[in-house]
Amino acid sequence: MRTLSIVFAAAACAATLPAAAQTLKPGLWEMQHKVQGNAQMDQAMAEMREQMAAMSPEQRKQMETMMAGRGVQMAPAGDGGMRMKVCMTREMAERNDIPANRGDCRTSQQQRSGNTLKMRFTCTNPPSSGDTQVTFNGPEAYTSKTNVTSTTNGKAETMTMEGSGKWLSADCGSVKPIQQAK
Repeated sequence: MRTLSIVFAAAACAATLPAAAQTLKPGLWEMQHKVQGNAQMDQAMAEMREQMAAMSPEQRKQMETMMAGRGVQMAPAGDGGMRMKVCMTREMAERNDIPANRGDCRTSQQQRSGNTLKMRFTCTNPPSSGDTQVTFNGPEAYTSKTNVTSTTNGKAETMTMEGSGKWLSADCGSVKPIQQAK
């Protein structure tokens, strides 16, 4: 379960990436992330998909409501990854950087060259660090690759998370903007 927490921390950091480019459109975005290179994570994701499939409609609604309160609609993707919908406000799109604080994660380096953004981050809960490279494909799409290193039971673990994002519409509908960490 600790490995799953690391992925959720990295995914939360990655979910904020659309705010990193001034040229991206505000509105509803769909992002997909798939973790590779960690058998324990693959098993945890498979178990999570099974648990979600076995949920009663009431339990699923409760989980969806909790996630929506944090500004995310999340569901398993067909390729074994996760798919989420996020609302990016105009103010988020106009900001030309990734805010330094995202919960327990902090950005330590950020460099942009052309349509590519590179950053390093560290998270304290659970302890992990990594780097992300995002390639922006115009104002309506991007791809990303994140490498995360953590230690579990004294053993170093690494995993890679590949992702993509695409703009869906100017109207976010029922998806609320991500809650900014204070």
